[in-house]
Amino acid sequence: MDLVSLQGWLDNASFAVLFLTMLVYWSGAAFPTVPYLASLGTAGMAIANLCIAALLGARWIDAGYFPLSNLYESLFFVVWGITAVHLLAENMSRSRLVGAVTAPVAMAISALAALSLPDTMQHSEPLVPALKSNWLMMHVSVMLISYAALMVGALLAIAFLVVTRGQAIELRGSSVGTGGYRDVRYRLRRAGDAIARPPTAVDANSGGNIGGNIGGNISGNIGGNIGGTAVMQAIAPTAAQPASLPLTPQRLSLADTLDNISYRIIGLGFPLLTIGIIAGAVWANEAWGSYWSWDPKETWALITWLVFAAYLHSRITRGWQGRRPAILAASGFLVVWVCYLGVNLLGKGLHSYGWFF
Repeated sequence: MDLVSLQGWLDNASFAVLFLTMLVYWSGAAFPTVPYLASLGTAGMAIANLCIAALLGARWIDAGYFPLSNLYESLFFVVWGITAVHLLAENMSRSRLVGAVTAPVAMAISALAALSLPDTMQHSEPLVPALKSNWLMMHVSVMLISYAALMVGALLAIAFLVVTRGQAIELRGSSVGTGGYRDVRYRLRRAGDAIARPPTAVDANSGGNIGGNIGGNISGNIGGNIGGTAVMQAIAPTAAQPASLPLTPQRLSLADTLDNISYRIIGLGFPLLTIGIIAGAVWANEAWGSYWSWDPKETWALITWLVFAAYLHSRITRGWQGRRPAILAASGFLVVWVCYLGVNLLGKGLHSYGWFF
């Protein structure tokens, strides 16, 4: 089998595996008690990742340059990045819902590349002179991996919004800035509830002493129990607070996990985006004599950077909690796609080399 035939087999195999993996993850989300579905989904994502890596490697050997010269190659590179980041996120969260939201996107992008693009856009062609540079691998690969990470983080934020719909959620934990104070446990609560803290010996003893002074040993014991346990209980919402159905413990735990993993994945993608923009500026100065030209692609890359910088700033510095930062992260999913695909569809610029992304 020659390299061209191998490439055609691998891109169709990648799409088929991702389609089946999507069905497995959705089945696992619908029937969580069925065994082995989560393991099958993880295996499917790993197989798809290896198929795409083999596809890109075959094109690299066939064309003689890093395979990021057209839309077909860049789409599959993004899918490879999404599957790789997915495996990382799933390992961190141990939740099958991660695959339920990432597998459909990876499958749709692979379908666009393998089934929708004409054959003329799928073939490797010689690089134009401006792209014959080592910066092609450095700048473009880092940018596309950052897009993949930010997409996964934004998808998990969207999943968080779906899980917590109709609820006023407040988060307290390691991923939320709280004015210099960091709670040791990552917790979630409904708005209006008191944030519980573990009881201390001082609390129990003080309750016991007060009860003992008032009513003797019996009252002391009662007071000790009250003093020791009251601080562990959440205060119920008052009648003045808006009524809403409480989240089940399972959904509460799932929302906690989704928000935490979304924050971490975006925290991974943002530095990569920053490095990619800096590398692009250096390459632009080398190729065009200017670090920044306000090209449409450059402008939207800056907008993407600002959106996710605002998300991280709101969580780390401003102490935003719950759904507000998740809405900001979710909007970043659309911004990334405009930067990656929309700019080249809507207009021309210095980054438009045929269908180069």
